[in-house]
Amino acid sequence: MRSSLAPGIRLITSFSRDSWYRGFTLFLTFLFYTSYHLSRKPISIVKSQLHRNCSTLIRPPNLNGTDNETWCDWAPFDQDNYQTLFGAVDNSFLVAYAIGMFFSGIFGERVPLRYYLTIGMLLSGLFTCLFGLGFYLNIHSIWYYAFVQAMNGLVQTTGWPAVVACVGNWFGKGKRGFIMGVWNSHTSVGNILGSLIAGVFVSSAWGMSFIVPGIIIASTGVLCFFFLVEKPEDVGCSPPQHHNSYSNEEIFSSPGQSNSISSEPAEEHTKAISFCGALRIPGVMEFSLCLLFAKLVSYTFLYWLPLYIANVAHFDPKEAGDMSTLFDVGGIVGGIVAGLVSDQTGGRASTCCVMLILAAPMLFLFNHIGQHSLATTIGMLLVCGALVNGPYALITTAVSADLGTHESLRGNSRALSTVTAIIDGTGSIGAALGPLLAGLISPTGWNNVFFMLITADILACLLLSRLVYKEVRGWCGHSPRHRGFKEI
Repeated sequence: MRSSLAPGIRLITSFSRDSWYRGFTLFLTFLFYTSYHLSRKPISIVKSQLHRNCSTLIRPPNLNGTDNETWCDWAPFDQDNYQTLFGAVDNSFLVAYAIGMFFSGIFGERVPLRYYLTIGMLLSGLFTCLFGLGFYLNIHSIWYYAFVQAMNGLVQTTGWPAVVACVGNWFGKGKRGFIMGVWNSHTSVGNILGSLIAGVFVSSAWGMSFIVPGIIIASTGVLCFFFLVEKPEDVGCSPPQHHNSYSNEEIFSSPGQSNSISSEPAEEHTKAISFCGALRIPGVMEFSLCLLFAKLVSYTFLYWLPLYIANVAHFDPKEAGDMSTLFDVGGIVGGIVAGLVSDQTGGRASTCCVMLILAAPMLFLFNHIGQHSLATTIGMLLVCGALVNGPYALITTAVSADLGTHESLRGNSRALSTVTAIIDGTGSIGAALGPLLAGLISPTGWNNVFFMLITADILACLLLSRLVYKEVRGWCGHSPRHRGFKEI
């Protein structure tokens, strides 16, 4: 009898074969994109090792050379313009990533996802390792490091479109909400693991801070080749119910979101929407530009926070890297809270705007009092991480679902992909600008860097003002209340 089965076996058999495959796919795609971000993080940890305050260190007596100020630095980052050079290396990756993202979806639609992800992760592992080999091969050319980062940026664009498409094949209506909010935390989890792994080697042999993450992402690429199942039909599982083909909407809706699509079948559109046509959809321009500035702030922290902590709080490189992970921990919480709040209120733009408004003074306080004590540093990192990454996470997930409910996209998944590419591609431009501007501004003082971040935060908030106004009017009864911005 079933009642005689062990509790663990009863639990296992309570899930259907389809459920196990869906859970396995969700886990694999989470692991894959975690490894993508894990391999991006080491450069921010290693910066504080490539250029150090040599006056505080004991110089080995047998060391050749006479420059007592830069003897411990790694050329070419031993120069006075080292921050500009760091910005150039960061920008090589991010500009290539921003450009590649607009084309990655096109290739992803024509190549099997399993091969596309596998090739992308193997190549990303190769270029990540090549950066670390610069330590062992004694390479001191800025062009080498910039080229390797640019190539890595291009191949890293294979990740996001592919994992989203794969999850879309498996999860339909109802398979969303809190679970997908947790799934979207792979970005912060990857940043945290990348920081911790790089921090283990940064003070002894910084090359391993890149080689180990490179091996990890290449290994996940092999795992992808052997185990990823792109579609339920490939293993005899039942396909999900994609209501009117809104696969992206179903995936990235947040907890409790009501379905605003009519139950009547919509006309199936097969012709892809034009680029200009996608831009004319209400809300696309505002959220795209908002994401540009939100990602500018987020990626500046991603690439420069460990160096800032090391310089201002005087932590060693490993401690600075470990401390910076708290920003990503806050980001996980902020993304989930933003989704929950926006679901309950029905206001995506308003939720983003409130978090952005709160983030501006918190960034100011973090720069001025955040390093006074260890407890203050920890608290400010958690709060700033939540407020900075919350809007970023919400726009890249739940907002895409709201766009999918617009009548001009009914039944047209190709159009939804175009809209998503516009939003993510525009955000990637901000991700490239942030670290570049930080590299150019930081020589004038960290205060100016934070003023730049606060300005970007305020601009992101202002860009949503029209959408916030519409949502507030809806709450006040001036117009019917809708989730997101279906009627804007």
